[in-house]
Amino acid sequence: MSSPFGTWPSPFSAARIAASSPRIDGSAFVGDEIWWGESVPSEGGRLTVRSSTGAEILPAPWSARSRVHEYGGGAWTADAEGTLYFVDAKDQRVHRMRRGDEPEPLTPAGPAHGGLRLQQGRLLAVREDLTSNPHRRGIVDIPLDGSAAEDPSLVTIVVEGEGFYAHPALSPDGSRVAWVQWTGAEMPWQHATLAVSDGVATVELSTRAALQPEWIGDDELLYADDPTGRWALHRVQLDSSGTALPAVRIDDVDADTGYGLWVLGNRWYRPIGDGGIVAVRTNGRDEVVVLDADGGARVLDLPADGHVSVDDVSGSRVLLSGNSSTTSPGVWCVDLDSDEVIAVTGAEPTDPAWMPPASPILVDGAHGPVYAFAYPPTHPTASAPAGELAPYVVLVHGGPTAHVTGAMSAVIPFYTSRGIGVLDVNYGGSTGYGRAYRERLDGEWGVVDVDDVIAAARGLAETGVADPLRIAIRGGSAGGWTVLSALVRGETFAAGISRYGVTDLRMLAEHSHDFEAHYIGGLVGPLPEAEGLYVDRSPLTHVDRIDVPVLLMQGADDRVVPPAQSEAVRDALDARGIDHEYVLYPGEGHGFRSTETIVDALERELAFLGRAFGFTPSS
Repeated sequence: MSSPFGTWPSPFSAARIAASSPRIDGSAFVGDEIWWGESVPSEGGRLTVRSSTGAEILPAPWSARSRVHEYGGGAWTADAEGTLYFVDAKDQRVHRMRRGDEPEPLTPAGPAHGGLRLQQGRLLAVREDLTSNPHRRGIVDIPLDGSAAEDPSLVTIVVEGEGFYAHPALSPDGSRVAWVQWTGAEMPWQHATLAVSDGVATVELSTRAALQPEWIGDDELLYADDPTGRWALHRVQLDSSGTALPAVRIDDVDADTGYGLWVLGNRWYRPIGDGGIVAVRTNGRDEVVVLDADGGARVLDLPADGHVSVDDVSGSRVLLSGNSSTTSPGVWCVDLDSDEVIAVTGAEPTDPAWMPPASPILVDGAHGPVYAFAYPPTHPTASAPAGELAPYVVLVHGGPTAHVTGAMSAVIPFYTSRGIGVLDVNYGGSTGYGRAYRERLDGEWGVVDVDDVIAAARGLAETGVADPLRIAIRGGSAGGWTVLSALVRGETFAAGISRYGVTDLRMLAEHSHDFEAHYIGGLVGPLPEAEGLYVDRSPLTHVDRIDVPVLLMQGADDRVVPPAQSEAVRDALDARGIDHEYVLYPGEGHGFRSTETIVDALERELAFLGRAFGFTPSS
């Protein structure tokens, strides 16, 4: 069947995409069961906990979600007997829920909690109190008997200050707690310190960007750090006085075991028996390796290869959650003795007749190499008329310190099955390629990212597979900023889709929350000295240069990028008569979670591209 690109009939409706896109949020061995966190799009994105027995552990209306550092993470954990500990999305208190009982609070009202860690019968958490002036955060030890629910003095403060904290870890004998901390003047992937306390004195180790301490003895720690430009595993011994001996790097490869510390729940490695370690290595894509005590390494044959988290270990079994280039997102249980891999949830194989494999591409940009993944239009029976070039959508991730891995996403076949190609770009500033690539964006946000997505789009067009007159660009948050900035630049993109995108740097700096208070200064420059740059680089300043259709979508309750930013662009486009559409979604924040919103947004995007590119999409 021959029909123009963009018009092919597709079974991938927006409703199907919304129903197939629950977000997995960690997993754990709980007795003979496996539990995992999972979002429920049909219930406004509520985060529930499910069991391998088929039971839903956390019933509606309860939702396990943390707001610590704004982005949360680590909002639930459980013990071997099946008691669930979770942060309630509404009040941010930690709750305990025994099997068959109603949840009951363990912490007093007020502060938010996240990054829960249950070890040796003690519950550690990251606590954030935004009611104090100045705001205070720390690591706390929460009584499990509920006594602190009405008496804040019963919560033990391990460490507290005006900085930021993550990854608490308790030594096997319970005498020491380790954690990661940073001042906020820099982001944690720029500089973060590993600290250890015995309750009397705190020792800060010399690290560059420490991540995830894990005890392998009462006096020995593993952690990740990137002193040479790649996050790698290190081992450090503490002497009898608590002083750290020189750290030893134990995994020297051109890959990262670690990621930007945006959320609190990620785990990139776990110690296992006999001195071994299961670890994730990232160089664009992820691989999972087993490191033995003698320094040997073997790569596990797994579907999981994108944003993989090593969630839990029990004997020879390891729980992994994440994405895959050949299946839907899921949870996998791996037996390291037999190499058996069991899909616990999700992980549905993709159909190559509908889901094109990601093709890694590398183009030369103005600032160096640019990495991306290309997905051509794919359909088992439809084809385009001879000589027609395909329209493409360039996807720009947020962060901007994030990265895409070529993993399967339900959004990809939504476009490709209709005859619209997709190019997913890891512009300079993305993680997954080492510190130098990440730091390419320092001081150059709005320059490097824009140059790189333009280079990727033009490079693809030059290969002859994409119609250079029908390339759109789509992104959210920081990705939305790059979308609008690229449209301001002109020539390359014929349309743009911005989801809750940054439009005005001064407005963003004014409304920025604590976690990112100094982030923009590193990406652009300090205020007020660099105010001229803030004005010049903001898309809102140059909206008069945008002359192509724009779709703006925004959450009404977004606290990271308030609606006023999108509305300012809307008003400017409207004043000039530029084709545009603005949609405000009540109840949505920084990211769309409800089924209704996801469906509506996708349907609007498709209709928008049809209008911009001159085709009528199939229903």
